[in-house]
Amino acid sequence: MMDIRRFNAFVKIVDIGSITRASAILHIAQPALSQQIAALETHFGKPLLLRSKRGVVPTEAGKVLYRHCQLILRQLDQTELEIASASEEISGVVCVGLAPLGLGSLLAAQLIHTIHQEYPGIVLYINENVGGGAMSELVMTGKMDVALLFDPGNMPSLKFKRICTEELHFVTADKALIEGASEIKLSDALATPLMLPSKIHTIRQVIDTTLARAGLNKRPIAETESISVLSNAIGEGLCATILPQSAARAVQRRIPEAQSLRIHKPNMTVNMSVCVSAQLPQSEAASVVQDRLVELAKELSA
Repeated sequence: MMDIRRFNAFVKIVDIGSITRASAILHIAQPALSQQIAALETHFGKPLLLRSKRGVVPTEAGKVLYRHCQLILRQLDQTELEIASASEEISGVVCVGLAPLGLGSLLAAQLIHTIHQEYPGIVLYINENVGGGAMSELVMTGKMDVALLFDPGNMPSLKFKRICTEELHFVTADKALIEGASEIKLSDALATPLMLPSKIHTIRQVIDTTLARAGLNKRPIAETESISVLSNAIGEGLCATILPQSAARAVQRRIPEAQSLRIHKPNMTVNMSVCVSAQLPQSEAASVVQDRLVELAKELSA
């Protein structure tokens, strides 16, 4: 029989990168902790950790076990919460991913308010600090329950519900560019200093692909996925940016003098979808949060 404490100890060691420090945090003697790891290695028949003077890192087999341990431990926590609240109100912690520079910039507060009002037993953990690709992987491995992200296309282990297709807009506080205009040519937008998302972000990939097809090139003055950083830079007159319309509205909430102009010749679009696992079971709490997330996202994108 596999002792769940060994899984917990293994995860803690990998997270910290040190058996000695994990021993102190877990309040387990180091020899006993080492024996637990040895027992896991004996059970699976493979070394799980590489030890050196600088600490420990997982082997390839260890990385596989680490992934599954996190999922098992999280499911155990969720099971305990659901059993404790059986026949009572829906409760539990639900992890929601909101892709940076997307529709989530507008709806996070509304989602928190709605869930708190309707399901006070649910605690939302909202994460917008990772990109869409990383969010997809977190949903796939069960570390995130539901995500609103830029649609990466077909992935068999995930389910996507398309929410909307958004055009990219040029966002600036430059009055000379804004006055009397509702649109701007891409070539004119490129003539201004731009702060853009990093190259791994879907928005940047759409921009770079469009530029390459048009035989154009643009080097941004800086890169970020932070709405607050973008807003401050635009407000200071340092730059403009290119964002989906929903994210542009989020910037305008912070910087009222900023305006967004539709980009044309050519225009650019991105798709947003709600993403959940196609293979892992979903808790009742996660299910109701997903439903509310879809409703709010559709309302805001209408």
